[in-house]
Amino acid sequence: MTLRDARPDDASALAALSIEVWLGTYIRRGVTAEFADYALETFTKAQFERALADPSQRFIVSQNEEGIDGFLRLSQGAPGPLPGCSDTEIATLYVQPRHKGHGIGRDLLQAGLGAALALDAPSVWLATNSENTPGIAFYKAQGFERIGRTYFRLGEEAYPNEVFRFTFPRH
Repeated sequence: MTLRDARPDDASALAALSIEVWLGTYIRRGVTAEFADYALETFTKAQFERALADPSQRFIVSQNEEGIDGFLRLSQGAPGPLPGCSDTEIATLYVQPRHKGHGIGRDLLQAGLGAALALDAPSVWLATNSENTPGIAFYKAQGFERIGRTYFRLGEEAYPNEVFRFTFPRH
């Protein structure tokens, strides 16, 4: 496994990996048209090409001998959903299910935290679905603290998301 910054030609792989992980993580009883439409409209090559060209976004990928098996997206400049959130967010941390448990997520997270620290961010925040028990346990084990709840809205539904913060120690 090698960690590197994403390149423009990674857009298709990032889109495909996002669909795989997002549907696998959040779809519990079958795919509805609403969820399918969201995934197919959100996780596109064009969307990732735009995000990769945006200087407020940084993508770090995990590359194995065959392709990308995970990535982290660090976003800067937008206020968080709760008081106490900085403007630096770990917007995405996805690892292909078959590659979980091998330290890829941990290594990507550490690289993302290092990138945020290099930007002099006082902290980073992230949100994860309240039913994502493995993700919540992972973030807590990495030193994140739960600071509240926000909601992901899709159509008429609102899905609870736990908000976590990692605060950098100051020297």
